[in-house]
Amino acid sequence: MNVLIVEDDSALGHFLDQGLKLDGHDVSVVTDGEAALESAARLRPELMILDLGLPRMDGIEVLAEMQQHFRSTSVLVLTGRAEMEERVKCLRLGADDVVMKPFSFHELRARLQALSRRRGQFADPVLRFGDLEMDRTQRRVTQAGCEVELTATEFTLLESLMRRRGERVCSRAELLREVWRMPLGAGAVAARTSRMDTNIVEVYINYLRKKLGRNSSAPRDASGVCHAVIRTVRGEGYLLDAPEERDLKAGTGNSPPDLTAIFALGGCVADV
Repeated sequence: MNVLIVEDDSALGHFLDQGLKLDGHDVSVVTDGEAALESAARLRPELMILDLGLPRMDGIEVLAEMQQHFRSTSVLVLTGRAEMEERVKCLRLGADDVVMKPFSFHELRARLQALSRRRGQFADPVLRFGDLEMDRTQRRVTQAGCEVELTATEFTLLESLMRRRGERVCSRAELLREVWRMPLGAGAVAARTSRMDTNIVEVYINYLRKKLGRNSSAPRDASGVCHAVIRTVRGEGYLLDAPEERDLKAGTGNSPPDLTAIFALGGCVADV
């Protein structure tokens, strides 16, 4: 999941950040209430882990704002406040769960897994973006009403992009975790492996672009119809670009076409 941690205790924030990243989550950390709302608007996280005792804006105020403006984000409250009334208040304001400090990371992990299952149970199985429609139950993708045949890896890759709804860039590291289940390590050996893994992402992005029939240098087809495309945001990752969101600056001819390097697939697991 895409997780936003809101915790002003730097040691605890770092501990949660490292632990959740090892579990394969995409994690961001902020230390005050105002930054929490700004990050929620920018990142659209699936889950917020929210401490109550925050500077600049109290956690209760943040929770109320989340319920009003970002109801699609699940909120797990961390609190050292022992009063039952305080925990009941959090739940009434829209918190999905409340965990008391001090806590076991194993318990926190189990609660996150339960929240993730709950989100999946009530999530719409059909994703729509631009002229793309993905039925996750039937494992079927159509573009402008025409079926697009995708391999299992291509389907999962497109799903990761569509879940962002074009609202934020999906980094290569996120795609490696979500599609290939490859958490990135550290050090020189890991850096070399990371570069090779990144090439795999680029190769499959190009596979998808060819099957969708459009890339960022071709915003319209011969009949003048726009199609959803995968846009490269240099130095950051990839973004789905819907027809209604795209201006026609790509037609000015000032930007070179996206020439994504294709490297040898040595060590790449075959796509079944």
